[in-house]
Formats: sequence, C-alpha cells, structure tokens
Amino acid sequence: MTGTAPEASAVGRAFAAVHGRAPDGVWAAPGRVNLIGEHTDYNDGFALPMALPQATVLAARRRDDGLLRLHSAQAGGGIAEVAVAALAPGAVSGWARYPAGVVWALRERGLPVGGADVHLDSSVPTGAGLSSSAALECAVAVAYEELYALGLARPELARVAQYAENAFAGVPCGVMDQMASVCCTEGSALHLDSRSLDVRQVPFDLTGHGLRLLVLDTGVAHDLADGAYAARRAGCERAAGLLGVAALRDLSEAELPAALAALPDGLAPLVRHVVTENARVGRTVDRLTAGEPEALGPLLTAGHASLRDDYRVSCAETDLAVEASVAAGALGARMTGGGFGGSVIALVPAARAGAVAGAVAAAFAAAGFGAPSVLEAVPSPGARRIG
Repeated sequence: MTGTAPEASAVGRAFAAVHGRAPDGVWAAPGRVNLIGEHTDYNDGFALPMALPQATVLAARRRDDGLLRLHSAQAGGGIAEVAVAALAPGAVSGWARYPAGVVWALRERGLPVGGADVHLDSSVPTGAGLSSSAALECAVAVAYEELYALGLARPELARVAQYAENAFAGVPCGVMDQMASVCCTEGSALHLDSRSLDVRQVPFDLTGHGLRLLVLDTGVAHDLADGAYAARRAGCERAAGLLGVAALRDLSEAELPAALAALPDGLAPLVRHVVTENARVGRTVDRLTAGEPEALGPLLTAGHASLRDDYRVSCAETDLAVEASVAAGALGARMTGGGFGGSVIALVPAARAGAVAGAVAAAFAAAGFGAPSVLEAVPSPGARRIG
C-alpha cells in the first residue's frame, strides 16, 4: 500500500495536463480506519474512527457552462463529462458516480452549484474497507464548498456525501465514513454519535506507549452495493421496529436479554452485535481517556468475534489474519470496515510489529491465500485544502 497522499503540486500539474489550464485549488480527503464501532452508525450508534495518511487528492476549477468534467489518475481512459442539470441516479456509472453524486446531492439541497473541471489521484486502496469512496466524495464536497462559497459546516458536508453514496451510488451506508473523512484531526480518534453528529476528539498516542496499529489488507475486495450489507441494515431496522425503539442504539446492555428473547432467531444476533459493539466503543474511549491504549486489545478481539459470529460479515482471510496476529503477539485484532473482505487492524507492541506482519504473511501462504499488504495506521488530519 502507498504510505502517503499524492503531492498537491503533482496533482495540480496533472490537472493542467488534462484540462489545459491551472486549477483553482487542490483539496485532500483521507481514507479512514475504524478502531471500534462497526455497523453501528446506521443504527444511530457510536463509532471511533481515525483518518489515515492515505487520501484522495483533487484539483478542481469552477466552470460556468454547467458541465462537470471528471478525470481520475487511477481509472484510466478519458474525461467523464456530464451536464450538471442532467444529473440523476443512474445517469452516471462506474467510479464517476461518486463525485457526480456529490454534485447532485448539493443540488438536491437547493444549493446553487454548477460545473467544474476535476482531476483526482488517490492513495486509498479500493476494496480494502478503508473508505476509498468516502474519501473521493468528501474531497469533492470540500472543493465544491469553497468553489461555490456554500457555507456548509463539516457535519453537513458529511451528510451530503453520505446522501450521494446512498441515493446516487446505491450503497446504503451510514455516516461514519464521511464524518471521519471530514472531521478527524491529527493525533486523535473521532468519538462519533451517529444520531446527533456530535463528535469528540480522543487523543490516540500509540507511539508514546510503545505500540503500533497495523492495517493488514487481506486483498479480498468487498462491494457493499451487492446486497449483503443492505440486508443486514434492513434486519436491524426491522428488529428496532419489533422492539418499539427508534433505533438499536436505544437498547442498553441491561435490556439486551429481554430483547433477544422477543426476537426471531435471524434478528437476535444482529441486535446482540450492535448493542455490545456500542458498549465496546464506550469502554475503548474510557481506556484511551485514562491513558491506557494497551488495554484495548481484548476489546478489539471481542469486536471481531461479534462481527464473525453474530453479524457474519467476516471471511476466512480476515479470520485468519486476526488469529495469526494474536498468536504472534498482537494485543488484539479485528476486522475493520463493512466486511465481506477488506482489512484487519492489529494493535501490537512496536517491537513485535515485524513479527506479526510476517506471521500473517506466512499463515496466508500456508492457506493458499494471496499475500496481504501492510501499512501503519497513524491518526491524520481530515479533509482540507492543500494547494
């Protein structure tokens, strides 16, 4: 995996080569890794993501003729061009539906936005559960916010980007990925209340405690638009309705046994995961606030077991990465992201980082899996102008 974001100057030069003129500015929006709090955001719950150094970097220039012209360094091919006035769900396909969807979502809010020339480059791996789509959406959102002087606060930009992914790209995600991309700060994890969008920056200093957080990309790409994600979300909403609560976030751990007894077998495991995962977020924040990041390991591993056994969004590769990491000395590990592939995070003593990464690679080779990629998760700044 690439360790840093593309340079602003290089993206600006590429923009000029593609579009024949200089950009008005260059913006960046990071991918994210979620420390704990998976599949809780669309249940109005809590999460604790952090931004990564890997980011989508976007150069853009406002157009006054109503055309949106999009070019990607990763996608290959030419410029995808569409009239802003013609934007509607289904009108744009492939990677371009994510940036185009943000422009459409801004217009749906009645905001006076028009066209732009755009060139983007990204170091966020796709399909790895690190929110490459949210990084792309949020880069467009912060660029358009400035190009058209929209005056939107960060949570509003996140909602716009989420709406674009839900209604335009067809992925029924919650808001956590977009909030992480626009609201995270360097050196901290973001304690997010997905209902109110209240956030708290929680200091996340691993280096000072002799720890590292590894991201192990299994190489199994996931596609949250394929229906399995939507089925779990629908199951949670049905369970909340049966239990008479607005969302599963409204159930406490103390209420869980009675709630499980009242639900059909197929829904009870989903509810158990969401309620216990929300509680794990709270305990993780408590440990970080107390300056005890080394105590997070069991919480991470318990979260993975819940995702594997109750939510059933893990796979053989992510399970093996967790098992091999812990056996090699990780304090804890879990799948991160929506699931069905993607990445695992492992909290490791700094002196064991190489051994843990090597053990996972050896386990994958023995199982006949492709070699995993490894990066270190470092809490990084959220979306911003960089040029």
